[in-house]
Amino acid sequence: MSEPEERSVGRFHIDTLVAIFLVLFCGVFVTASFSIRETSYASLGAEVWPRVVLIFLTLLSMGYLVQSLRHERSAQVQEEAAQEEVPRGLKQWFLKHLNAFWCFLWFGLFLLSLPYLGMLVGGMLFVYVTLTSLGRRDVHGHLVHAAIAVISVGTMWAMFTYGLKVFLPTGSIFSF
Repeated sequence: MSEPEERSVGRFHIDTLVAIFLVLFCGVFVTASFSIRETSYASLGAEVWPRVVLIFLTLLSMGYLVQSLRHERSAQVQEEAAQEEVPRGLKQWFLKHLNAFWCFLWFGLFLLSLPYLGMLVGGMLFVYVTLTSLGRRDVHGHLVHAAIAVISVGTMWAMFTYGLKVFLPTGSIFSF
């Protein structure tokens, strides 16, 4: 086996360069959010929501930068990377990426079900099925996945429906 490929450019680790790019990228867009035109018909300014998202992304990017600057690969991680099998052939590649294919499949079915189940029920079902297909499949796992689905999707649905007054798809089978 060859040495594990070190992801670096010059003396910088690639994660550090990506983090710096992301921080600069967010900074440009936060600055651009100050030139969003104010409208008189909205109860909430048009610039508020983009700034909230951008500030959150900037904080995450800064955390990524700090983490990448402090990160040193341990000997154990290097040894595991050296022992990792490189997938050969289409079947091994497919098996290595099977979880990603499951996620795409469930998301596609979620999108197809939106007109019938709506955002609330379809979203809860999507989160539950995705977590169950990727995680634990015992009784405790099912209960945890159901709780996560109901709480996360229910909270987001309530925030968009009542807090932001966004009309989400209600569906023809279940309408709330």
